[in-house]
Amino acid sequence: MIGIVGWGTYIPRYRIKTTEIAESWGDDPLRIKDMYLVEEKAVGLFDEDTVTMSVEAGRVAIRRAGIDASHVGAIFVGSESKPYAVKPISSILIDALGTSRNVFTADLEFACKAGSDSIISAMGLVKSGMVKYGLAIGTDASQGEPGEHLEYSVGTGAAAYVIGSDNVAAEIKAVHPFVSDTPDFWRREGYPFPVHGEGFTGEPAYFRHVVTAAKELMTELGMKPSDFDYAIFHQPNARFPLRAASILGFPLDKVKDGIVVDKIGNTYSAAALMGLANVLEKAKPGSKILMVPFGSGAGANAFYIETTDLVVEKAKIGKTVEQYLAEKVYIDYSYYLKYRKLIRLH
Repeated sequence: MIGIVGWGTYIPRYRIKTTEIAESWGDDPLRIKDMYLVEEKAVGLFDEDTVTMSVEAGRVAIRRAGIDASHVGAIFVGSESKPYAVKPISSILIDALGTSRNVFTADLEFACKAGSDSIISAMGLVKSGMVKYGLAIGTDASQGEPGEHLEYSVGTGAAAYVIGSDNVAAEIKAVHPFVSDTPDFWRREGYPFPVHGEGFTGEPAYFRHVVTAAKELMTELGMKPSDFDYAIFHQPNARFPLRAASILGFPLDKVKDGIVVDKIGNTYSAAALMGLANVLEKAKPGSKILMVPFGSGAGANAFYIETTDLVVEKAKIGKTVEQYLAEKVYIDYSYYLKYRKLIRLH
């Protein structure tokens, strides 16, 4: 049995409402809200970045796992908003979390699915016997150009998972990838903000990959939507996962607990993993979960996860996603620009 031994999340407490952004740019607030179904998003402060969020989420994950940090033999971090252009996040976490220095480390990047790729990488090392536990993190301070449509949905947060083969709270029973060269989203060197390949964003990118990966996994396992208790999809906004669920035949009651984007925005590499954490904190033993993170460029990983008897007790340790969602302070657009360092103070 290989799976999730512990998990942790971190969401900054500062929030900005999408209607506040819309009014600042003269857009129709109701139209914007209806377009993305994102009410508000999380905003990191000056002293918060993908490293600090990884530390916070990682500490909770290790505590929930009930292990000493020195037993972590691998650290993989998925992100596309690193504070350093050339320097890994994963090596910083060795000292910040107190792991052994004899640890495999790497930062991974594949848009919003890199956090799930970190989980798969940790699973491989655990299954091979090379490490006892691996720590996999998805963390992003997502980028959106002021006044451009991405600004309404990009958020900030991190999710961390300890992967191992004992004291497992949720077994990862199968993973199925689907990838193609679909140029739906990119940022060239030297450019501060990413851009969308608009004609590719929906159908040939997100929906093709998410739906195909999910269908092929279910076919491989001989399962159907009615066999699952929860379904979690990558959430660039709240509309896309709802539509993916509808295409696949999942009712709303199986999807709603995995959607957090409407409250914190699209946290990129942490997005689906944040939804999974929220589900694990509500799930009963024996719950069957489908999770399908997606990354532009483009690819998806479909996971079949089943909780064990340990999930309920472990969910009581550390701050939950719901607690983070409840602790919030609203800011206006001028503070948002300062906190995101989109304007400079001299």
